[in-house]
Amino acid sequence: MSELLDSQKQKIVKLLAEKSVMKQDVFNNTIQAFEMIKLCVNEIAIDLIKEIESVDKRISIAVSESKKYSTQMKVAGDILEFFMHTNVFEFDKSHPMFKTGYVKQHEYNSYCGIINVYNFLADSIKYNRMNDLGSLVCRIFVNREMRFFIEAKGPMGIKYSTFSSEPLQKENLCEIINDLIIYVITYDLFTPPYETVRDVTVNEMQEKVSSINLRTGKRLGYGTSASASYDDDNNLYI
Repeated sequence: MSELLDSQKQKIVKLLAEKSVMKQDVFNNTIQAFEMIKLCVNEIAIDLIKEIESVDKRISIAVSESKKYSTQMKVAGDILEFFMHTNVFEFDKSHPMFKTGYVKQHEYNSYCGIINVYNFLADSIKYNRMNDLGSLVCRIFVNREMRFFIEAKGPMGIKYSTFSSEPLQKENLCEIINDLIIYVITYDLFTPPYETVRDVTVNEMQEKVSSINLRTGKRLGYGTSASASYDDDNNLYI
């Protein structure tokens, strides 16, 4: 019996020394990446403010940090919300990354921290429209060696679809954030189909306009609702 207990203890110690330490490394790297994101967001915002002031003072650009693991950037009518998850994740074995030589080289290379990036309409936040929809536009994955890859729609998702050959740098993140800004500004708000907004209750009409229970969302290529539908170009309609 004592031999069994000793064997179990050794196995636990080995797991703690290897797997748990690895997860701490991933967590610390993800924090480091998120701190770099905050620096990039602030620097980009300052540069854009300088550039746009002489063009049109109505264009608003701002950065706010409400929580430790969340930071928000407002660019004109859009908001990008960067949110770092505090847990470390493994992928299902069917994920394409498991076919890469890098992950085959060491099983722990596939464990990642995640930084999610969401897009909201600025007016949804300003007018407290709780029924409006935001969209996940990007997920940044960081592993124990500070290598990264991205899940995203469009060219950016293709460009960063596999683990980077070098550790993540601030320059990479600034480039990614610029691409995200271009992406959300490019995709416009579409008028929802008539049938979806035809009926409204008296109670809804008596409330403030900002509280009307009519959801608003942009035409982004991400599913945000079970009732959402797409056109032939994969544009999302709410």
